Amino acid sequence: MTVKPIVLIVDDNAVNLLLLATLTESVSGVPAVSFDDPVTAAEWCQSNTPDLILVDYMMPGLDGHDFIRIVRKLPHCVDVPIVMVTTENEKTVRHEALSLGATEFLAKPVDVPECRSRIRNLLALRHSQNLIKDKAKLLEHEVRQATAAIIDRERELIVRLSKAAEFRDPETGAHVQRMAHYSRIIAKKLNLSVEFQQLLLDAAPMHDVGKMGIPDHILLKPGRLNEEEMIIMRRHAEIGAVILAGSSAPLIQLGEEIARTHHEKYDGTGYPNKLVGESIPLSGRIVAVADVFDALTSERPYKKAWSDESAQQFLQDNAGSHFCPVCVAAFIESWDEVMEVKAKLLD
Repeated sequence: MTVKPIVLIVDDNAVNLLLLATLTESVSGVPAVSFDDPVTAAEWCQSNTPDLILVDYMMPGLDGHDFIRIVRKLPHCVDVPIVMVTTENEKTVRHEALSLGATEFLAKPVDVPECRSRIRNLLALRHSQNLIKDKAKLLEHEVRQATAAIIDRERELIVRLSKAAEFRDPETGAHVQRMAHYSRIIAKKLNLSVEFQQLLLDAAPMHDVGKMGIPDHILLKPGRLNEEEMIIMRRHAEIGAVILAGSSAPLIQLGEEIARTHHEKYDGTGYPNKLVGESIPLSGRIVAVADVFDALTSERPYKKAWSDESAQQFLQDNAGSHFCPVCVAAFIESWDEVMEVKAKLLD
């Protein structure tokens, strides 16, 4: 469907207004919007977007310069072609009009063939401008869709990796969901960006993906592990990082960072690299709090579930040694949200 162009004509002289309107309609095929009062015309432009403006210079109230100045300040009219109609020898007037944003000029008395040609050319220019804008919007929409599809595929990969890890790990799928939501809650309390909160929510379930590389006799052992077995079990952090390494996707990169660092301890006694304090990436410090809390409050073959209060006290007692104090404080200050997640995502 072809959209008919809107031509605005502003001239306080009734004869000139009629002549320009007639010429414009002969080119565009639609009646022009005409005003003999520049103030009223400027008000009309506040809520309308013409495709071409023809404006006289000498007018009461607002002259042509004032009118152009007002119109060019309107975001939707910054690139609308404007033709100033003035006497041919007023060079200073033309120079000022050009500096204010005039596109073309028509000399008085108006030459009919020249006027038609200028109107036709400028309407064609405006049509091309609109086509470019529409194509740019279409391209932007397509880019957004393509980006969303990539992100969806990344999330699908994460879900599949997490499910694969679940098949080998006696911990439930509800654990990875809960700890991921706990991680997002901490990030939110720390006033991290909404984008990072979502990225953390999506990446946190990959924290233990390295357990796929741990032998069954250790991973599935119903009792506590001995020291030799613990050494092997601790390798899952490095294995997970290796599985996720080398991706250009921010989501997978964050997953690698979490897998590698969520068992580091704030005092440097964690593994695999004995990082200390804020040298541990924030994502790892956040996930450490979320993961341990959920592990403590979940029943396992080798232990009973702790009470929420006991687990909270454990976090507080170990803030500054095992855990980042800031992350522990953010978690506890969001206790109501934490309990809502726990109640909703049951094993």
